[in-house]
Amino acid sequence: MGRAYSMDLRQRAMDRVAAGETCHAVAAALKVAPSSVIKWAQRQRRTGSVAPDKMGGRRPALITGEHRVWVLAMIDGSDHVTLEWLARGLQERGLKVHPANICRFLHREGKSFKKNRAASRAEQAETGTST
Repeated sequence: MGRAYSMDLRQRAMDRVAAGETCHAVAAALKVAPSSVIKWAQRQRRTGSVAPDKMGGRRPALITGEHRVWVLAMIDGSDHVTLEWLARGLQERGLKVHPANICRFLHREGKSFKKNRAASRAEQAETGTST
């Protein structure tokens, strides 16, 4: 992600717009995208400032609270749970989530759908049991 344009550049652009130049003419003169000047003008009208908003960060988790508890209970309760089944169950509970989001949630929680046969064989070898 790039950096925000400087306040000096933003203010020079808004001074030119206030003097009557079009956003496209200002953008060409200052060598920035017309969409940037248009957005700065909109922001100035809306908030009174052309200062940039916070950039980056991460989105808050969608599956929280009782939805989180429900998903983890379903995972622990059965070995035959699919992401699509969980997505349908969450939608019935009022939370529309894509199966990929559920996969990312389970990854963050340390859960996995993979059947790790090598790890299973290693455990059996350590305990002396066989299948």
